[in-house]
Amino acid sequence: MRLVPRLIMFLAIPALLLAVPWWVLVGAPATGTAFWLGTAVFVLGFVALPVGMLLGHGRAHVDAASMVGDTLLGVTWVLFTWSVLGLLAQGVLAAVGVADPGRSRGVAIGVLAVSAALVVWGVIEARRVPRVRTVEVRIPGLGAGLDGLRLVVVTDTHFAALNRLRWSERVVEAVNAQRPDIACHAGDLADGPVDRRRSQVDPLGKVEAELGRFYITGNHEYFGDAAGWIEHMRSLGWQPLRNQHEILTRGGDRLVLAGIDDPTGVSLAGHGPDLSTALAGTDPDLPVVLLAHQPKQVAEAAKAGVALQISGHTHGGQIWPFHYLVRLDQPVVAGLSRHGERTQLYTSRGTGFWGPQLRVFAPSEITVLVLRPAR
Repeated sequence: MRLVPRLIMFLAIPALLLAVPWWVLVGAPATGTAFWLGTAVFVLGFVALPVGMLLGHGRAHVDAASMVGDTLLGVTWVLFTWSVLGLLAQGVLAAVGVADPGRSRGVAIGVLAVSAALVVWGVIEARRVPRVRTVEVRIPGLGAGLDGLRLVVVTDTHFAALNRLRWSERVVEAVNAQRPDIACHAGDLADGPVDRRRSQVDPLGKVEAELGRFYITGNHEYFGDAAGWIEHMRSLGWQPLRNQHEILTRGGDRLVLAGIDDPTGVSLAGHGPDLSTALAGTDPDLPVVLLAHQPKQVAEAAKAGVALQISGHTHGGQIWPFHYLVRLDQPVVAGLSRHGERTQLYTSRGTGFWGPQLRVFAPSEITVLVLRPAR
């Protein structure tokens, strides 16, 4: 019986997402054969969307199903968003005296055209090699020897059913072109088990960074094979930071680089974030850079006096206007922000994408954080 509310929610969400565009594109403007054909398409979508998501992202990890479900989810979200705006447009047009059926049909054509254009553009944006975003961050107590330290961040690669081996290789080329002193992967490496995704991840072994390559878990590792991915990244020469730190030295000056597990890790024995353990034994006079997958982990980081937290998780919303919903769960969606007296947070929009291969008004990024001493 406890599954009944979850099942109702699982079906209610696609029903709502599809009902609004059905009304705007079919219910209001269509008649006769067009009405019934359009309705049949939406009913098919209502069945295929939850089935595809369940089979694709459940324990079975059926890749073909995930590609169908993910694509339907992305297209449905775009149609829903612009159909809501279409309803507002209908109200305005009705107020100025535009009559039906012309009003409804004109809005339907507009919604369909805009949605189709955004889906095509969103696919191109999602599959491109991310733009490089360079941000200078002033760090109190950073020694002169570390001035200009280049910390290159990739995160939320989400290697999954769609084979992105060539994309992975090009991302590595882009990262190496930035001449990183430190390379970081801030979690959500892949969706699925190591034996099915490792070929897409393996190019990360060619990333070059003089002071080291470091990796933390995201929430999606804990939806699959977290222990396997931790060991696989270790085998590629990346050091997992599981509630631990490293002291990095350049030019005679030192920096603490720490990493903590994602909060989802509490579902697995021996996992889960523990900042006090991660910072145990560190010199309180040294600046701390913390890798923590979710931005909301900054609350604890600020209490501990961390200088800079680096996070991902949000994807910048990925498909507009989903960032408004993300903001309900996270303090920041993207960019550099300040928390408390001493702590800064950089939230990446992510290097890849989850689920729908769409990015609409939320471009992906490879981030270069250039550390500078505070003025």
